[in-house]
Amino acid sequence: MKTLIKNAKIYDGSGSEGFMGELLLADDRIEAVGAKLDAQADRVIDLGGKSVAPGFIDCHSHNDWFAIKNDPLPYFAPFLRQGITTFVAGNCGLSAIGFAPDCKTVDKVGGGLFGFDDTTGKYGAAEEFFNAVDGNMPCNLAELVGHCSARAAVGGNENRKLTAEEEEKMLSILEKNLQQGAAGISLGLMYEPGLFADAEELKKVAALCVKYDRPLTVHPRAESKVSLAYTPLLGRSHLLRAFDELAEIAKGTPLKLQYSHAIFVGRRSFGDKAELMQLMEQLRAEGVDVMFDIYNECLGVSVLTVFLPAWYMGLRPEERKKPMARFRLNILKLSNILLGFNFDDIVVAYLGEGYEHYEGKTVHQIAKEEHTSDLKSYLKLCEISDFKGRVNMGPYSTPEIIRDFEHDEHCLYMTDAWVEEHGVQNPAIYDCFPKFLRDALRGTGDTLPNTVRRMTGATADRFGLKECGYLRAGYFADLTVFDEDALKNGTPDREQSFGIEKVFVNGKLVVDNNELDEAALRTSGRAIRVS
Repeated sequence: MKTLIKNAKIYDGSGSEGFMGELLLADDRIEAVGAKLDAQADRVIDLGGKSVAPGFIDCHSHNDWFAIKNDPLPYFAPFLRQGITTFVAGNCGLSAIGFAPDCKTVDKVGGGLFGFDDTTGKYGAAEEFFNAVDGNMPCNLAELVGHCSARAAVGGNENRKLTAEEEEKMLSILEKNLQQGAAGISLGLMYEPGLFADAEELKKVAALCVKYDRPLTVHPRAESKVSLAYTPLLGRSHLLRAFDELAEIAKGTPLKLQYSHAIFVGRRSFGDKAELMQLMEQLRAEGVDVMFDIYNECLGVSVLTVFLPAWYMGLRPEERKKPMARFRLNILKLSNILLGFNFDDIVVAYLGEGYEHYEGKTVHQIAKEEHTSDLKSYLKLCEISDFKGRVNMGPYSTPEIIRDFEHDEHCLYMTDAWVEEHGVQNPAIYDCFPKFLRDALRGTGDTLPNTVRRMTGATADRFGLKECGYLRAGYFADLTVFDEDALKNGTPDREQSFGIEKVFVNGKLVVDNNELDEAALRTSGRAIRVS
């Protein structure tokens, strides 16, 4: 089937200025792009001067875990409505691949955040995964292989150095997945068991990325002024120490180092931005190919227990109520001061069935309503959720930091979001990419051509996604149509997208004025193998 798109302002993904023209689609490919095409087509779509870009690519995602769901569409629908057609998934070391068929610790894969509930199966190797999802999901997906997943597969989540045999097996798993088309390797140095890996182990992982010329994406060991990752507590910012560790791993190599979600957790870390950027520039000068990515939000998703020390988590319920335990927890007040967080920065997203009345409220607000202290309220919420509650919290950034990063040529765009089964959602699932476009059109972000490039061609180039990310003849027909006026004048943060009018995935019109073609979306997405 051929589709002619007329009267379109075309942004081709290269960073060039938009131009008025036409596109001819033939089945799942772009056949021609030009100012005026003398072409016959089965279907003609007149955009009336609206803008069209390559389908947006989310460069940091965890939607591999949802691509294998029995019904994946609900998990992809909000992303489609904001113009995203492709994901680079498997980030933060927590990929849905990276284990052998006989793995006895597969329950550890996913780091406690993700699992294999209601999925079509478990696919430990990239080739198996690609075969399972190709044509069976709504969007396109490239997959990273996670270091945490591979390490958990050979050694569980134990806090120890791997044996020589285990390390060799882990590296073999990672390499096999790269050979089968994984787009790179991801590290999650804040998650078990990735946090137990030493520099020598990580250098061997990085060497595989260099060997196959694939990116190493990294959730660093710390993203705040202080953390549990380093001692002493005071002194050099832990966020900067975490980057020092990455520099140690990468120096002397041409590694493609992708610093994931450049955030600054807590107000005290905002001042680290300038030095972090200096460290990246210095590493680039030494030959390391460093880039980073951001979402257009000032908050993030975390677990409710993020502030609780390990010693308290290990106590029995009756021991937690003893005066000495509560006295020792006063350290929380100090840590909050050191971080730059308050209890009114923590918004309850989900605690469990029966506690929906707490959702959307801050810990401080709940404490005030229940006439108790912030600390007592916080501990109560931890206990009633069995220490598994989910929160949206911040600040993780500022509008000023985001605007500054939008002008940085080394910055890519992403959501780092997924659809939760219950409770308050991460707002990035709704309108993260439209907000980047809005910033460009309002003059606070980069130019619109450069903004489109960050979420299309530049990301495709970074991760080796062939025939993706550009509006060029022979490339896959992934397109996003948007209304520049609606984007510029749109109101964000309303749990819905704005300004996106049509979305094509592999030539299929799957979103038309916010309406989804559910039948087409059952088979529209393809697996992207990188070679």
